[in-house]
Amino acid sequence: MSPVAVVVGPPGAGKTTVGEALADALGLGFRDTDADIVAAQGRPVTDIFATDGEAVFRELEEQAVAAGLAEHPGVLALGGGAVLSERTRELLAAHHVVFLNVGMAEGMRRTGLSVARPLLVGINPRAKFKELLEARLPLYRQVASVEVLTDGRDPVEVAAELAGAVRAGTDTDQEGR
Repeated sequence: MSPVAVVVGPPGAGKTTVGEALADALGLGFRDTDADIVAAQGRPVTDIFATDGEAVFRELEEQAVAAGLAEHPGVLALGGGAVLSERTRELLAAHHVVFLNVGMAEGMRRTGLSVARPLLVGINPRAKFKELLEARLPLYRQVASVEVLTDGRDPVEVAAELAGAVRAGTDTDQEGR
């Protein structure tokens, strides 16, 4: 049993929103590894970062991703930093991975500099977001089966496009590839 699609991308790309819509379009369940971590730990991601640090969170994330990939037959969304783990990238090689890409301006608008996103909190969140995008973009592309730019697009339309590709067993709009 493995996911029909695994959704990755930076904060604000629409992983949860598009992932849920994709699961609905396919008549499948949706699972989010960040939500799995929160449920298992009984506290928000921001608390894990603040109390235990990023390294502990990344270890929990790696475990949650491995479990989701092994157990969930629907659509699985990963946290934005999950691709930082070499082990996770290796596991993703056997799956259909959808990279939801978002430009910096759109990503910043969507995240609204939210304190719920611990890596974007700080003195200069715009610079941090830019740094995050630059560091992760090659990793997202490394694991992706398909890349879709979500800027200015309706999440339901993106999901419908992806659902058609999943049903057909083919890739869709490979923006930037």
